[in-house]
Amino acid sequence: MRSTDIVKPRAAEVLGLEYFQAEPATMPTLVFDEHHILFNLRDEPQRVENWRNGTHRDFTFRKNEIVVTPAGIKSGWRCYGTSECIVVTIIPAELDRFSTQELGLLRDETQLIDKPQFEDADLTGATVMLRDALQDRRAGYEVMYESLARVFVVKLRQSYGLERAAARDFGSGFTARRYKRVLDFLARNFGRQVSVEEIASEAGMSAAHFSRLFKDTIGETPHQFLTSFRIERAREMLADGERPMIEIALACGFADQPHFSRTFLRVSGQTPREFRKNLP
Repeated sequence: MRSTDIVKPRAAEVLGLEYFQAEPATMPTLVFDEHHILFNLRDEPQRVENWRNGTHRDFTFRKNEIVVTPAGIKSGWRCYGTSECIVVTIIPAELDRFSTQELGLLRDETQLIDKPQFEDADLTGATVMLRDALQDRRAGYEVMYESLARVFVVKLRQSYGLERAAARDFGSGFTARRYKRVLDFLARNFGRQVSVEEIASEAGMSAAHFSRLFKDTIGETPHQFLTSFRIERAREMLADGERPMIEIALACGFADQPHFSRTFLRVSGQTPREFRKNLP
């Protein structure tokens, strides 16, 4: 028995996300153990200087432009205007583990391409959605965040990874924004029965092709995602100790209370009553 065969790596554990606004400043030249991906959200272009392994760049940084700095590169910054950025940091070992076990990609010595300045609307959109999921913390946001984190990692490796083996086709035309639309549709309709054909129609794809693409990217079938979302919503509702179990079961799309209890036990390792009893 091996834990790596049982415990799936989570995309949310692969990356860290920081959103910040900062006054003009100079940041020291350092070498980091993590990959750094910087997303510029400032509306107005600004002058920026960047030192990368002895190479100096003095350039205009525009909205939605991205800088990928792989681990091990010596880098420093000077910003001449107020910054509004998202920085995503990725631990190389965790990215390796996730890529091989979840995406079926072979390890390469160099994981990401060094890209000092470029624009990618799809990757930027995926990152902004991650930030929004953390800021809003709407019902079921943890399941949503994990799914969007998977989309981000898939898109990043798809476009800027250096796999020597042929990568699986994750459908570059199925953008992060379209994934978000499908996830939002499932989140809005978790309280009723939804067919795969109905979900695929939301994506504008055939049911078979959509199901394969969704599973490859999100790591779950559409119905498995829906079940995960239902259970997370049920956990939130169980915090109300006065709310009847049957009401929670029906509100979360389960046929009856026994069905709810069986599914909750299978996913959470405890019954709804045990979960509610152990709440602080």
